[in-house]
Amino acid sequence: MNLILFGPPGAGKGTQAQFLVETYRIPQISTGDMLRTAVKAGTPLGVKAQEIMIQGGLVSDDIVLGIVAERLAQDDCAAGFVLDGFPRTIPQADALSAILKQVGRAIDHVISLEVDGEEIVKRLSGRRSCSSCGKGYHLAFDPPLRAGVCDVCGSGLVQRADDQEETVRNRLLVYEQQTAPLKDYYRSRQVLCSIPGIGPIVEIQQRIAAALVE
Repeated sequence: MNLILFGPPGAGKGTQAQFLVETYRIPQISTGDMLRTAVKAGTPLGVKAQEIMIQGGLVSDDIVLGIVAERLAQDDCAAGFVLDGFPRTIPQADALSAILKQVGRAIDHVISLEVDGEEIVKRLSGRRSCSSCGKGYHLAFDPPLRAGVCDVCGSGLVQRADDQEETVRNRLLVYEQQTAPLKDYYRSRQVLCSIPGIGPIVEIQQRIAAALVE
């Protein structure tokens, strides 16, 4: 089963991707992982990508798509895959379709985890972690026993810069700008599965499993 997983930051993509990996025994693939693997392996495209990244540039679509093609050709993708964070644009989606068509494959389902923006802000902006031991907390869902203090080691709690409310809202805006056209793109191809991402994790997993057998 060839899948794409979409969702705004904080929607629970990591948890649901792991569910898909374990249930269907297929690898989770992200562009970040693919780039790092190609660089480490020293493939021709990996070498090109490393040169660009060292200079602080953005890796071009041509290189990313080449690395995607290399990764999808590996044996562990024979039974399928979960693409996480790719494609991000309609040209990338078109190119991915062409890559798969060359080997007689296609995207079977695109799973879009739908979570309201205000819920995302609540989820992310409430996260805190211990400045010493790293234990995580949430001000609303899993608060420390003493405000601002780690239960384990007594150190102060901190908030990651990208969890600050203004930053979260900007991340959501970028997501909507990049992803909304892709959802329409895949909806028109009748492979989009919009899954409510609110509720217990098991319930969300059940919704995904039900959608994938329709």
